Amino acid sequence: MSLTSVLVFLLVAALAAVNGSNDVPKGVATLAGAGVTRYRTAILWGTVTTLAGCLCSLALASKMTALFSSGVVTAEPTSAFAMAVLTGAAGWVGLATVLRLPVSTTHALLGGLIGAGLLFASDSIAWSSIPERLIAPLLISIAVAYAVTLILALLFGRVKNTGGTAAPAPAPVTPDGGAALLQSTEPAVAAREATTHQVLTAAHWLTSGATGFARGLNDTPKMVAIGAFALVPAGMTTWQIMLVVALSMAVGSLVGGMRVAERLGQGVVKMNHREGFLANLTTATLVGLGAGYGLPMSTTHVSTGAIAGSAGPNLSRLSGKTLRDFLIAWLITPIFAGAVAALVYAIAG
Repeated sequence: MSLTSVLVFLLVAALAAVNGSNDVPKGVATLAGAGVTRYRTAILWGTVTTLAGCLCSLALASKMTALFSSGVVTAEPTSAFAMAVLTGAAGWVGLATVLRLPVSTTHALLGGLIGAGLLFASDSIAWSSIPERLIAPLLISIAVAYAVTLILALLFGRVKNTGGTAAPAPAPVTPDGGAALLQSTEPAVAAREATTHQVLTAAHWLTSGATGFARGLNDTPKMVAIGAFALVPAGMTTWQIMLVVALSMAVGSLVGGMRVAERLGQGVVKMNHREGFLANLTTATLVGLGAGYGLPMSTTHVSTGAIAGSAGPNLSRLSGKTLRDFLIAWLITPIFAGAVAALVYAIAG
């Protein structure tokens, strides 16, 4: 394996690690933010479920691999090109993680592909397909995630207000003053509420895990596709590259996942149990569908939109400062990654 191939190998591992630190918490931050469990436990759960998604990604998300292999830059890639793209993406995602900003690895890779592609083969950039196949899914997914979770929050709130969780009507007075009836009714109500809470807890854990699985399914093929530019000619298979990505992502999430988890779990809105469940239900569904259909949605954008939507119509609950910081970081992502990628390619190409 040549020196350039070794550098690409290390950059793939580095990008996967910072991706794990920045992205794995996005599916499980609601568990800790809603007080269901500790952050460390939530991150461990997210790591395990993301790892499962990674291992299934090449079989279930082949369209995503194809998109990032030749859907943006159609020319035959070189090792220097791969190295430039990976450096730009890993540099920005790593910096954002240190700053506790959840950013999109998808956007960073897109910026890196275009930045390096402008110097590598500008006439081979598929400009016409980028808005429809890449930018539109990324932007629309934010609005869809917010709208879907907002509707679910309104529906669940209505059910809660009109359903069986309300206090029972006063019972008629009996010869013993109603004490016996009260004693038989209150335990029944408490038992029903306890059962409801247990079901909600199980559902919250399940949807958090599903979000982690969908995230692994969505992000792994993108990094494998870029790494394959240099590593497959050097003798590695795509399955071996996928294992490197999966293990590096797991290590990154366990080592550095706390910073972004706390920011998402508490910084956007103070969630309750039900709201966290609804946000994850939306995120898992949209990101999972996107991976299957080759739509490069960002888990960052979807989860943030869903968490914001879980607040319902009460926008005053949202932290404007946090959302502003996130938006600025999202706008900078492709620019920073693209500039670094172009600089690295100018030096190494």
